[in-house]
Amino acid sequence: MQLQQIKLLLVASLSAGSFLFAGCTQQRQFDAQAQSDAQTQAPAAPNIQAEAPATDVQTQQQPADVPFVPTPEVVVAEMLKQGQVKGNDVLYDLGSGDGRIVITAAKQFGTRGTGVDINPQLVQESRENAQKAGVSDRVRFLQQDLFATNLSDATVVTLYLLPDVNLRLRPKLLKELKPGTRIVSHNYDMGEWKPEKVVQVESSPGRQHTIYSWVVPETVPDNLK
Repeated sequence: MQLQQIKLLLVASLSAGSFLFAGCTQQRQFDAQAQSDAQTQAPAAPNIQAEAPATDVQTQQQPADVPFVPTPEVVVAEMLKQGQVKGNDVLYDLGSGDGRIVITAAKQFGTRGTGVDINPQLVQESRENAQKAGVSDRVRFLQQDLFATNLSDATVVTLYLLPDVNLRLRPKLLKELKPGTRIVSHNYDMGEWKPEKVVQVESSPGRQHTIYSWVVPETVPDNLK
């Protein structure tokens, strides 16, 4: 009788130990998978400007919030197409990086453009790129906080920022831009302000980009101010 009880206790102990071991193993696998999924799903962040006071914006050395991610040339072309960019337009690119959007518009259409970026190295690189492209007389690059930039003369504005920055920027765009001004954003929308058009672009196999476009209305709805 005692021997039988000992056997039963041994079996129960082994079963409990196996259960605990399996549970720990499954938890480690879950944690590892969650970490992998988070790394896989996290989008590459584009270059944006951190909000700062408007004083002495030309000489600020404030770093960008996130690293610069270049816009593929096929996306640049589609953004200019959706913005209906022409030679008589005044284009502002907010978070202009290496300057490719305003430089491409100047080369292809003769458009006058302004690129705005908080990173002095990227601003210098943009000026050098404009010089090489032979369009320095039609474009300029400002080292500024985009929230401090006067956009009132723009007829087209292009963006590659982040969702929260787009939302903070929206009231400024609707207040400063003239009715009829076109706005084009790479990958991120404007919340309650529904786009007039949404286009998908593939820059490489399996890599999709979304381009949103709006036109500033004559009367701005209260919920967008």
